[in-house]
Amino acid sequence: MVRFSVAVCLVCGVAALGAQNAQNKEQSRLENCGVVIEEILGVPENIPQALLDKAECVVVIPSVIKVAMGIGGSSGRGAMVCRTGNSFEGPWGAPAMYAIESGSIGLQLGAEATDLVLLVMNPRGVGALLDTKVKLGGDASAAAGPKGRSIDASTDASMKAEFLSYSRSRGLFAGVSLSGSSLRPDNDATADVYGRTLTARRIMTGSAVTVPESGRRLVNALQKNAPYNRSNESASR
Repeated sequence: MVRFSVAVCLVCGVAALGAQNAQNKEQSRLENCGVVIEEILGVPENIPQALLDKAECVVVIPSVIKVAMGIGGSSGRGAMVCRTGNSFEGPWGAPAMYAIESGSIGLQLGAEATDLVLLVMNPRGVGALLDTKVKLGGDASAAAGPKGRSIDASTDASMKAEFLSYSRSRGLFAGVSLSGSSLRPDNDATADVYGRTLTARRIMTGSAVTVPESGRRLVNALQKNAPYNRSNESASR
């Protein structure tokens, strides 16, 4: 009986340690999302301010890596943050974890690590992402985002695409085509961050989810650089 009790305690201890390690891993990943967006928004030739101001959500995927999938492929995990409110008019809310997979993501993935940033430009793009896997360029339109802080937000890409995508590899920042890539909520990772089960939809559309400590850097960077949603300004003039 004593041996059985000891065995049970050991199993429980290992399980608890495994859960803690998973939580720490995803929290570190979320913190890294904040570092990536801070660095990208801190250089002159980055995402155009007019586009960032009109984005409903931002997805940050640090360190996308190549994986062996016969003909080659890529995968990465990160987070999405949306503006709060029914019309996404409020401050930036709590993050949910996301994953991306692809047969290929541009030519820049020959580097050891490629950071990806996606702007979600309209509510339809947000809705497509909340519950299921979305194929960019198929289920939702996607385009390589223009760069440069002074570029007008009325470019063809920003007017038509639901997703605008950027990459940073070996210090180089540019728009990148993600057509054919699949983006999905990573609910297991989200649970590891929050310590409880939460869906992306509940986080993005609810009001009772507090930004975790590991997500504050990401949310604060977006709030500092794009505090107001200006997507309806041109339509209201």
